[in-house]
Amino acid sequence: METRAPFAVVGAFVVAAIVAVFGFVYWLHNSGGLGPRTAYHVQFDGPVPGLLIGAGVLFNGIRVGEVTDLGLAPDNPRRVNATISVASTTPVRSDTKIGLEFQGLTGVPVVSMEGGVMLGNSGPMPTLIAEPGAGQGMTQAARDALRKVDSVLTENSSALKDTIANFRVFSEGLARNTGKLDGIVAGLERMTGVTAPPPKITYDLRAVPSTGPAGKTINVQWAIPEPTAVVMLETQRFLFSPPQEYAGFAEAMWADALPKLIQARLIESFENYDLAHAPLRVADLGQPEFQLLIDVRRFRIALDPTPAAEISLSARIVDKNGKVVAARLFEGSDKIASVAPAPTVEAFNEVFGRIAKEMIAWATAAF
Repeated sequence: METRAPFAVVGAFVVAAIVAVFGFVYWLHNSGGLGPRTAYHVQFDGPVPGLLIGAGVLFNGIRVGEVTDLGLAPDNPRRVNATISVASTTPVRSDTKIGLEFQGLTGVPVVSMEGGVMLGNSGPMPTLIAEPGAGQGMTQAARDALRKVDSVLTENSSALKDTIANFRVFSEGLARNTGKLDGIVAGLERMTGVTAPPPKITYDLRAVPSTGPAGKTINVQWAIPEPTAVVMLETQRFLFSPPQEYAGFAEAMWADALPKLIQARLIESFENYDLAHAPLRVADLGQPEFQLLIDVRRFRIALDPTPAAEISLSARIVDKNGKVVAARLFEGSDKIASVAPAPTVEAFNEVFGRIAKEMIAWATAAF
């Protein structure tokens, strides 16, 4: 016996299911979801770029509904009418502010609602009027602002030209009378008792001078990088141990930060010994075969038991693979005749000269 399939029943069920799905989607789309909804007319007096049916409606930043209808006003081509469906519990009032916001990186537009204290309008579908320029985007706002600025500049172009000309005349007058102005300022300083701070006095280290033809030469590519030091030694000030302030040293300073100054005078000393085979800075040579690495341990004025200039440098010769070829500690001190900048610098020069000579002899022997 042949089994007859109930095609009519199956077809009716499928059609009913499709209709039910479409009906549910339509209801969900127009009602905004589950729960009671209230519809409002919104009137925009201007363009609403990018706003679509289904766009969100926010009240104080919280999503409360969707846009259900959107169209042009038949009586005014500049006006846009929209219908929004929001949750009935939303406190919409007749003075609720309506606007258009652009969210995220893509600038998706949503209808925004804020505040309101008056009672709502009577009737099944109150009309809310959006604020003027609610649909104006940031680009259009920037264009309008620039247009206003350009208008202001155009209207006041003559005044701006006169102002610039006056500034030019004023600056030329200042340039011609610089000497007189300096005299006026100096007179005011004398009258008020205010004096300018004294100028800084710069002192330098002295490199080892040339003593004639070099004995042993260094026939390799080598460099002296900037020495390392603790933060306290990264300075141009004269350092005391124990730390204290001495009259006369407030205006005294070294020609450069101590590590850079030591590097420069060591390279100069090697150049005076043998210019053709002297070390370079790493930046001038790239990747050298050898490097003379120096760490500044001490460069100070020791006050106890008698004032003396102290220098302590640790030196290591390393190859391009980082292997230490030779290492040595160079230390020295020299008494200071009186704790003042000039004799102190002379004592430092004596100590540095001895250390530099020892380092030259040690380096030429190590290579």
